[in-house]
Amino acid sequence: MVVELRMFLANFAAMKKGLVLEGGAMRGMYTCGIMDVMMEAGIVPDGIVGVSAGAAFGCNYKSGQAGRALRYNLRFAGDRRYSGVWSLLTTGDYYNAKFAYHIVPTQYDIFDAEAFASSPIEFTLVCTDVLTGKPVYHQCTEADYDCLEWIRASSSLPLVARIVNVGGYKLLDGGISDSVPLQYFQNLGYGKNVVILTRPEGYVKGPSSITHLVRIMYRRYPNLVNAVAHRHEMYNAQLEYVAQEEAAGRAFVFRPNPPLEIGHVCDDCDVLQRTYDQGRQHALSRLDALIHFIHN
Repeated sequence: MVVELRMFLANFAAMKKGLVLEGGAMRGMYTCGIMDVMMEAGIVPDGIVGVSAGAAFGCNYKSGQAGRALRYNLRFAGDRRYSGVWSLLTTGDYYNAKFAYHIVPTQYDIFDAEAFASSPIEFTLVCTDVLTGKPVYHQCTEADYDCLEWIRASSSLPLVARIVNVGGYKLLDGGISDSVPLQYFQNLGYGKNVVILTRPEGYVKGPSSITHLVRIMYRRYPNLVNAVAHRHEMYNAQLEYVAQEEAAGRAFVFRPNPPLEIGHVCDDCDVLQRTYDQGRQHALSRLDALIHFIHN
């Protein structure tokens, strides 16, 4: 009995704690509010896995920069150098590849590359290989040029972003192939996970309205087209799995309630701020329960 107890305690001590971040473009401001409260409370997960906006904003957790994602999005909301139709028409990317992913973090709102590299948190992001339609998981250890390109790839939505070539892959948005990578993280040994979703409880995704356009624009990539066409099935199954793991006590899940008013894109600073504040308020209201989940 004593030996079994020791084995249990050893396994529990070795159980890694993870943070799983869904995407959702500007709905990710809700995620930022929650993450900032967690950082301020001194919560340090062993690893983070982010998809799309979850990767673009989640990297600030590893660098310890609470407030940064909100700050630069408020600063550059409506700035055509950062995002918008002008950027899409002139560069092929709604979110400007050079300005948003390389100039902002190195010149305007500095991303702390040194803190990122020295942090013990493992940071993984998810992209979709356009040739196979399958997810590609990449762990970023240093915030160098390639890391920023991987983050851009994870956030590059079909039709409004160019395919990103990095690491020998042709990549687009990770949410196409693995929207909520809880099971992936569990397979890596993350036994207790905080999951931040950007859709409310009861949400059911329907078939994509852009599948026809994707089929035309990406006809050279049939596996990508197939992944987009069936994404809703994958996503709904993942939400069911998250709920099961929550009920079993292996996942602590945040869902926006009420549903977020913000869309995929937004240059209204008031809406951005309210979405962020909604995340903060939700995290603060559940902070004691969250800390109990992590440490017990």
